[in-house]
Amino acid sequence: MLFNSYIFILLFLPVVLVCYYALGKNGNYRLTTGLLLLASLCFVGYQSVYSLMVLLGSVLINFCFLKGMEHVSGADEGKKTSKGIFILGIVFNIGILLLFKYFDFIAENINMAFGSRLPLLDLALPLGISFYTFAQIACLTDCYKGDRYDGYSLGEYAAFVSFFPKFIQGPIAHHSEIIDGFRNKSSLKINYVNMCKGIYAFALGLAKKVLIADTLAKTVNIGYNNIAALNSWDVLLVMVCYSLQIYFDFSGYCDMAYGIGYMLNMKLPINFNSPYKAETISDFWDRWHITLTGFFTRYLYIPLGGSRRGRTRTLINIMIVFLLSGLWHGANWTFILWGALNGIFMVFERVADVKAWRLPRLLKQGVTFAVTTFAWSIFRADSLSQVWQLWNQLFTGGFGSIYKPITEGFMDLIEVNVLFRVGAGSLLGGNIWILLVAFIVVLLLACFFMKNTQEKVEGMRLSMGKMAVTAVLMIWSIMSLAEISEFIYFNF
Repeated sequence: MLFNSYIFILLFLPVVLVCYYALGKNGNYRLTTGLLLLASLCFVGYQSVYSLMVLLGSVLINFCFLKGMEHVSGADEGKKTSKGIFILGIVFNIGILLLFKYFDFIAENINMAFGSRLPLLDLALPLGISFYTFAQIACLTDCYKGDRYDGYSLGEYAAFVSFFPKFIQGPIAHHSEIIDGFRNKSSLKINYVNMCKGIYAFALGLAKKVLIADTLAKTVNIGYNNIAALNSWDVLLVMVCYSLQIYFDFSGYCDMAYGIGYMLNMKLPINFNSPYKAETISDFWDRWHITLTGFFTRYLYIPLGGSRRGRTRTLINIMIVFLLSGLWHGANWTFILWGALNGIFMVFERVADVKAWRLPRLLKQGVTFAVTTFAWSIFRADSLSQVWQLWNQLFTGGFGSIYKPITEGFMDLIEVNVLFRVGAGSLLGGNIWILLVAFIVVLLLACFFMKNTQEKVEGMRLSMGKMAVTAVLMIWSIMSLAEISEFIYFNF
């Protein structure tokens, strides 16, 4: 089930909210936690019963590992046994990812390198497996290090792992952040201020996804499907459009998840903080997918030694983290190259001490955006050959008018047709590309200068204006849901 779907907006979410506050009147958090667990399982099962079965198996086995470590913690040989359970748990979770996400990729590359004939499993990728597996690895690690779980029941643990607002794309929240929210009896009564803030954040996120990201996707898809026909201007346009598409796609999801949390009187961790305002690549990764960066920092970079073992080891650790981060996003050499390129940028920043450079803020932001946009072009590509083809067209494609199918695709939008019907076409002289470029410029200005949703929500004062904006965005977005599209991170 997707947030940007009729069934979620018009049925699932309203029913969950009504039942949540109806059950919460008695202050019994076990009932509301049970409801959220049931709702989350329905959320997953609606998309795929197969994904639901994999999730339940993973949750049950990981819960056994956690309880096993807690049970032996007081025994004489407890530390040794606990370590064995911990290692077994990590191997199990990594094995799950290898089986479902990477087995065929590894087998294909072995077959290609050695001429072997390893069979491919062709298993479908279970929904949300990368996110909930990392969340459970974090739980196992924290428990092994002594972070006890205060008597979490299986239901609470399962509700935490499967909690539907964060299930598809994160945030990768700490167990206490979610379960403490479940147990907070004061959150079981409806708070109308929080409800309004949540609906406002959800409306902003839905508009980002439906009205902006999906609009940009049309241009990006046309470009990547017809690379040989593009000139240099076209390639640059497509690359910038994808950079904006993934920004508003992921930002939109984070806003909606954040808004749902507010509706339930829970504050989810901030996962997206205006990353295109970043002045360096390291600053960018402190702002983009914040909880994933935090996971790799806490559970990989620091155990590897972090920056405590000298400069060379620090740079090696950075490259390892980014290579694995790239691989986490998908079983494709494009993701590995993308991760490696980001790692190289990070290493360069460390070696050159870029943070100490005295340059205008806007210049640093512009350079960071350009570097990030260049890297995103790899992320979007289907293969390395497509990456080389795109870059070749960028540098050798020449200049000329914008590829006609791109402008025609933009012209198909209802909003553009409305503008032309009210006379905008005559003002543009038929040059629809001007409207497309203006649209992109406005979005860039918004990324660089506007407040993000969290800032807007935190400082929000209820007013008729806010209500009107929320209503317009909700209605406009719902009316534009004819072609429901997946979020980009849905595939990871």
